[in-house]
Amino acid sequence: MLSKQMEFLVEIDKLKQVERRTKIMSGDRLENDAEHTWHLAMMALILQGHANAEVDLLKVIRMLLVHDLVEIDAGDTFAYDTKGNEDKHERELNAAKRIFGLLPEEQAAELMELWLEFERKESQEAKFASALDRLQPLINNFNNDGDTWLKYGITSGQVLNRNREIADASDKLWDYAQQLVRKSVDQGILKES
Repeated sequence: MLSKQMEFLVEIDKLKQVERRTKIMSGDRLENDAEHTWHLAMMALILQGHANAEVDLLKVIRMLLVHDLVEIDAGDTFAYDTKGNEDKHERELNAAKRIFGLLPEEQAAELMELWLEFERKESQEAKFASALDRLQPLINNFNNDGDTWLKYGITSGQVLNRNREIADASDKLWDYAQQLVRKSVDQGILKES
């Protein structure tokens, strides 16, 4: 049992090598998935009081810790990449089976269920975790002068459409996200559409 757990823990260190398309706020390098995951867990801890419904914070954090582990195999699919998103779920499901399958059976099943719950966005915890996952890159882009938005020609309409589901989990965070989009357009770091 311990050897399987250690194998899994060694394997997930690879998350530190998966680069995202968004730069960190305080520098000029791309954020990696491990940094993204840490930031999301901190956001859950700090912002849980803004959820529309009460959420189990530990469950939210557990979901956030496992939700991107699949990107070790599947890679980070850019949110605005229509073609890349066509087979994203299939690639990530195969990755989840392999990566979580390194663990003892009971733990593997537990992590798979957490990952699937996050993907389905049916529970309040999954909705809140997903909302944070969408809000974090928006905050990064606002604070790094729209780097990714400008680089890939992303528009305000695309950002609003992509992030609209934040409202399913938190009206306050959705209002905040919309304010950031408006400010980004006003500051010329996001094209209006």
